[in-house]
Amino acid sequence: MAEEGQVIGVHTVEAWNEQLQNGNVSKKLMVVDFTASWCGPCRIIAPVLADFARRMPNVIFLKVDVDELRSVAEDWAVEAMPTFMFLKEGKIIDKVVGARKEELQMKITTHATETAAA
Repeated sequence: MAEEGQVIGVHTVEAWNEQLQNGNVSKKLMVVDFTASWCGPCRIIAPVLADFARRMPNVIFLKVDVDELRSVAEDWAVEAMPTFMFLKEGKIIDKVVGARKEELQMKITTHATETAAA
């Protein structure tokens, strides 16, 4: 288990399923970054996501490489990188496609606040 305030790299389907289960149990907002090593915008947004993770320990941040976990990316219908999925209790509640820092920050803040209030 990673420390709070970090982006957790998910490298196996088993680890992905375990993280989903943890998210269901904790009822925390999960933000999943579907990324690829060859994706320029993904590399640009990665330190931004790491900064969000440090500042928002009440949110679980995951990173999934679509080439490494192709089946997970297909299961979640990821078509472009980066795609950020917002999950609550294992269900998609929102998503952002592209390295759009302001939109990403706004949605994380909005959903994290709603989750805390629930």
